[in-house]
Amino acid sequence: MGNYVEFKNISKAFVGVQALDGISFRADGGEVCALLGENGAGKSTLLKILSGAQCADSGEYYINGEEVRFTSPVEAIRAGVSVIYQERQLIGELSVTENVFMEDLYRKKGGIVDFRKSHEEMKKIIELFQMPFSPQTKVNRLSVAHQQMVEIMKAYRRNSKIIAFDEPTASLSDAEIDVLFGLIERLRKDGKVILYVSHRLKELFRITDKIVILKDGCFVKDIRTEDATENYLVSRMVGRNIGDAYSMLERNDKIGEVILEARHLEGEYVHDVSFTLNRGQVLGFAGLVGAGRSETMRLLFGADKLMSGEIYVDGKQCRIKSPRDAINAGIGLCPEDRKEQGLVLGRSVRDNLTIPILKTIARGGVIDGKQERQLSKSAIDKYRIKTHSADKIVMELSGGNQQKVILGRWMLADLKVLILDEPTKGIDVGAKAEIYQMVCDLAKSGLGIIFISSELPEVLNVCDEVVVMKEGSITGRLGKEELSEELILRLAMRDADCFA
Repeated sequence: MGNYVEFKNISKAFVGVQALDGISFRADGGEVCALLGENGAGKSTLLKILSGAQCADSGEYYINGEEVRFTSPVEAIRAGVSVIYQERQLIGELSVTENVFMEDLYRKKGGIVDFRKSHEEMKKIIELFQMPFSPQTKVNRLSVAHQQMVEIMKAYRRNSKIIAFDEPTASLSDAEIDVLFGLIERLRKDGKVILYVSHRLKELFRITDKIVILKDGCFVKDIRTEDATENYLVSRMVGRNIGDAYSMLERNDKIGEVILEARHLEGEYVHDVSFTLNRGQVLGFAGLVGAGRSETMRLLFGADKLMSGEIYVDGKQCRIKSPRDAINAGIGLCPEDRKEQGLVLGRSVRDNLTIPILKTIARGGVIDGKQERQLSKSAIDKYRIKTHSADKIVMELSGGNQQKVILGRWMLADLKVLILDEPTKGIDVGAKAEIYQMVCDLAKSGLGIIFISSELPEVLNVCDEVVVMKEGSITGRLGKEELSEELILRLAMRDADCFA
C-alpha cells in the first residue's frame, strides 16, 4: 500500500469560533487532493494541525495507517510532512542555501559547514526550478514570487512523503506556475501525498485529482475533479450560487476631475512614469510579475525613495518622502503582502483599524478609548468583518477578513486616493465579490482608486481604465471600451519605447 494521510473527526475551536468540526477524509499518494472552501472554512487550521503548529481538540489523524499527533513542526518534518504556507517562513538575512538547507547544511570533518558543497547542491535545485538567482543571494533581496519559490524548494529538498501547498501560486507568474505544476506532477508520479489549497478554480481543474470541500469548519463533500464543474464547486463551498461575481456590481458612473497626477516618476525600478487619476475613478494597473506596478505605488506612498518626478493631489504639488507624508496628503495604500506590510499581526482588530487616526482621537497624548471603540465597531459593521470582538487578534482572522480590516482602516482616515495592491490575493470567491463592491462603493464616495491585479478578469470588470506596465515603464493606457485580455497582454509584453 502506498502513502496516505487520513483525518478522522478532527475538531478545533478558538475563542468564539469553531474552526473545525468533525472533519474526516483521506488523501492518497500519487494524487493531488485539493482543499476548497471560503476563507474561514478551516483549510489552514487543518494544515497547521497536520504540521504540528497547532493541536486538535479532538479526533485523530493517520499517516500510512499509523496514528500520529505532532506537537511541533520539527516532529512533523522528521516524520516526512512539509507544509508550505502563504506566510513565508524565511530568514531574510540568510542566503537561499542557508534557508533551504537550514538544519541540514553539509559539513566537513569537525562539524564546520561546507558551504561549497551546500551551494553546489543548492545550484542543482535552482536549475531544476529554473530560477534566475544564485545560491548565495540573500532572501530579502528576492521578489515576493521568488521567495515563494524558495519556500517550495525547502519542501522539495526534504523529500517529504506528504506535502501541503497553501495558495502556492498567489505570487507567481504564469511561467513560474508552469514550473511548479511540473514539479507537482513529478512528486505525484513518485507517490507523494499532495494537499493543495487554492481559490483559483482553473488551477484545480488543471492539477488536482480530487477536491475536498469545506464550509464553516465542516466537511461538505469530496468529489473527483473530472466530475466537477466550477458552478457546482462554488455553490457547495458558499452554500449558494453567487453567479457572476461582476454582473451585480453597482458601479460609479459619475467620474469627476483629476485628483492625482504623477509626472515623470523615477525610482530604482521605475522609469519615467506619468499618469492621472480622477475622483470617483477605478484605475487599473496591469502587467506581468516584475512590471513595476507595486514599485510605482511605493513611490507614491513614500515607502521607496523617489529619485525624481512630481506628485500632485487636488492640483497641489506634494513632497512625499515617507508614508506619513502620503497619508497627510490623503493617499492610503493596501500593500500586496498584507501580513508582512499591512497588518500588525499580534495586535487586535481595533488596534489595526485605528493606526492611521490615533493622533486625531487622542487628547493630551491619551487615546480616547470610547471614540476608538465606536469607530472600530463602525468599521467592523460597515465592512462585515467576521470577528466576535474588536479585541480579537488580527492574525486569527481569515485572509478575506484581514483584507477588510485594512480597507476599514483607511476608511476611518481622511483619504482622497486609495491604492489597492492585489486586494483579492488568496481570498475566496465569496469574499472577492464583497471586495469588488466595496471598491465600487469607495469610488462612489468620491475617492480615486488605483487597483493593481494580476487577475485579468478583475482588471477588465472592476476598472474604468487600465494602465499597462512592463519593466518599470508604462506601455499603454486603455479606456473601458477598448479593454480586452489580448490587448492587455500585448501591451504587457511590448517595448516601452513603442508607446507614444
